[in-house]
Amino acid sequence: MYYAYKYRLKPSDAHREELDRHRDICRQLYNHTLYRLNEYQDEHGEIPSMTTLRSELPDLKKWWDGLSDVYSKVLQTVVERLFDNLKGLSKLKKNGYGVGQLKWKPPREFRSFTYSQSGFELDKKGGQTVLSLSKLADIPIRLHRAIPDVHESDSSRAAHQKSPISEDDATLKQVTLKKEPTGEWFATFGVKMDREPPELPETPEKCVGIDVGILKYAHDTDGTAVGSLDLSDERERLEREQRKLSRKEHGSNNYEKQRRRVAECHTDLRRKRRDFLHKLSNYYAREYDLVAVEDLNVKGMMESPSNSRNTASAAWRTFLSLLEYKCEREGTYFVAVNPRETTKECASCGVSTEKPLWVREHSCPACGFEADRDANAAWNILSRGLEDVGVGYSESPPVETALPVDTPVSAKRVVEAGSPTLKERTASTVSE
Repeated sequence: MYYAYKYRLKPSDAHREELDRHRDICRQLYNHTLYRLNEYQDEHGEIPSMTTLRSELPDLKKWWDGLSDVYSKVLQTVVERLFDNLKGLSKLKKNGYGVGQLKWKPPREFRSFTYSQSGFELDKKGGQTVLSLSKLADIPIRLHRAIPDVHESDSSRAAHQKSPISEDDATLKQVTLKKEPTGEWFATFGVKMDREPPELPETPEKCVGIDVGILKYAHDTDGTAVGSLDLSDERERLEREQRKLSRKEHGSNNYEKQRRRVAECHTDLRRKRRDFLHKLSNYYAREYDLVAVEDLNVKGMMESPSNSRNTASAAWRTFLSLLEYKCEREGTYFVAVNPRETTKECASCGVSTEKPLWVREHSCPACGFEADRDANAAWNILSRGLEDVGVGYSESPPVETALPVDTPVSAKRVVEAGSPTLKERTASTVSE
């Protein structure tokens, strides 16, 4: 299993200049490799292998002076990046998408480069932790959380995970340095865990169905309703800064300063949203043995002329992706079911009833079952998820077990993984 750990770098002005220089050399090598690929294809009628183009790197260094200033493994990963992009185009083409050809990268579109296998090391120098990069610099790094391979103790791991990871199980495989539009630099470590994912339980005991929405982001079968994240202040600030940017002269110093302010607003929105989604998905993956959700066609919903902005802001597909990989990590069933008519069907008798979006209560004309609209949908999602997995479930109607929720839980009530509150709740659950 592979994990990614992202940290903020604290480079000096000299470090920033050197990082930008290495990044630009990698960009130029990418463009040169793309040129050589097209040239080889025109001459031989086929795409060259990655080994063929990588073997040309030593000869390039003889006439390209700047190339020798970059670590050799970094140069090899640039060639690999080009072929990864080619594979991505081929996959899209096989799936029926109309794709073109790879284009040369301008500076604004090439923001990262990677050290793979070697050439990087975490070290302590001058009383602070630094990231030592071969042929580049020792750059201070802010380790806000431990990496299992280097710093994390057994006790802290046991408090954060169901299955503690020993230090011998984790290996640092690579580090990617990336410059954000705000000008900040980050380092993302690729960590390989030499263990298989936990086995799924034969009979899941704690099961939950989740219905996602706009006003209430998640409503589950346990009666918990999590309110959507309020980012209205952040959006207003973004719109205000964008209006200021439109009045600046393109290419001027004031334009560049204002562009960074706009980028900071976008980053602030993205970080708050992803923080909320990480905490919510982490909670469900760790607290339950089976999680059932709707397999939503978010792309199709985005093409709808109505409510597309709220749909994009909800980031349901991101939430489902985070939830899926975290369930795999924790040994939890993740089941994505067909969302068709989960809101219309009665969770008690299965009779379908039409109701417009503004009707927030479910009332079945056949059996008289009444519940919150989202709670009814969550029970239908759970029932379909259990059927897909082939697990039996209680036939008692949800009217006896699921009570409608009067007041949604605020997004701030979602407990962060590893917090004392979550540990106490988990401990009490185990003791029961």
